[in-house]
Amino acid sequence: MTSLTDALLNRFLAALSPLAPVAVWAHGSLAGGDYQEGRSDLDLVAVMESPTTPGTVRRVVALHRRLRAEPLAAGLHCTYLTPDTTADTGRSHLTWAHGHAMRRPVTPVTRRELHAFGRVLHGRSPAELLPTVTDRELAEFVVRDQREFWRPNVDKARLWRQDVWVDLGLLTYARATATLREGRLMSKREALDALPGLGAPMEVVADIERRRYERPGEPDGEWLDRRGELTRTYLGPAIDELVKTYG
Repeated sequence: MTSLTDALLNRFLAALSPLAPVAVWAHGSLAGGDYQEGRSDLDLVAVMESPTTPGTVRRVVALHRRLRAEPLAAGLHCTYLTPDTTADTGRSHLTWAHGHAMRRPVTPVTRRELHAFGRVLHGRSPAELLPTVTDRELAEFVVRDQREFWRPNVDKARLWRQDVWVDLGLLTYARATATLREGRLMSKREALDALPGLGAPMEVVADIERRRYERPGEPDGEWLDRRGELTRTYLGPAIDELVKTYG
């Protein structure tokens, strides 16, 4: 990790300290490897001592807004739990992400990441506070995510002109395949390396790799259209077959 990332995390932890968090954990690439400063998000989970109140929400929002001028702060995402809400995988929690407050769950994938390689930034460990996720729970979530979120969105062509949809769509599919076939989690780097063997379009895989590890110029509209169509043409049948096999 570099000084910019460390500086932001230290500033965040100092700002959060008056709210007395029980624990703060990192997951995703920040904890599991392949973190790319300025490109990867900083995915965090904080466990607060007391239930979330309107006052807590205001203080959390104010905290994140004060950090907005910091380098990399736009990619800092944090979900806020309390010890009595950690067990329900379907429950939505206060989350700061993409510049605003929202509510979203801590998914079985995130929970498995936290237990497998979560990084403790403050306080108690995931093993102390977070119930484990069974292999069955993980597999059922992965299939449901592919079937109910990704597959319907494959049909929305406008989404797939965006880098984030192409990147996450293909990488999430590769990671889902590894989880269902082998019962393991893989990093985004591993997922990218696995995609050619899964039959993904090589032009698109190379495009993701360039943007993740190099600094290419701006693409033209013709390529964005072609890339989106290649991705959708591959991903739709691939998800259908994965769901048919493991659903």
